[in-house]
Amino acid sequence: MNTPTLPDTIASEFGRYFELFASRITAIGEGLTQEQFWSKPYPYGNSVGHLVLHLTGNLNYYIGAQLTGTGYVRDRDREFTDATHAPSAEVLQAMNEAVTMVVRTLASQTAEDWSREYAAVGVDDCTRFGIVLRCAQHFHHHLGQMIYLAKEHQRLA
Repeated sequence: MNTPTLPDTIASEFGRYFELFASRITAIGEGLTQEQFWSKPYPYGNSVGHLVLHLTGNLNYYIGAQLTGTGYVRDRDREFTDATHAPSAEVLQAMNEAVTMVVRTLASQTAEDWSREYAAVGVDDCTRFGIVLRCAQHFHHHLGQMIYLAKEHQRLA
């Protein structure tokens, strides 16, 4: 049996958590009506739908465009203001596709890649490992918000 290398372990563990967070967000989104997905149960903050758009844009920009070279152009403001309210299944699918791209990108990183400098709009003095860590933390943070939003929607229903 081959012992996994540190780069393989890093990629595997980060990938596992991105997939876990995405599955939890998918379950939350599927448990909401279309109206609940796009509405805010509080007078402040964001809807689940807009948070999913935000996470999708975040991953597609910081990992897709910057590490993989996908050419993705981010419109961060639209992530929070998009009024088209696409079907939740489409929005969740786009998030899951972004996570698939992230996992594939992580698996392709070498030991040298993880410590390479990373630069992007909104990020200073970072490595590739650092941006992936930040993206994972960001993903988890918004998952926590969505859990509370879903509970509040259930309470109000």
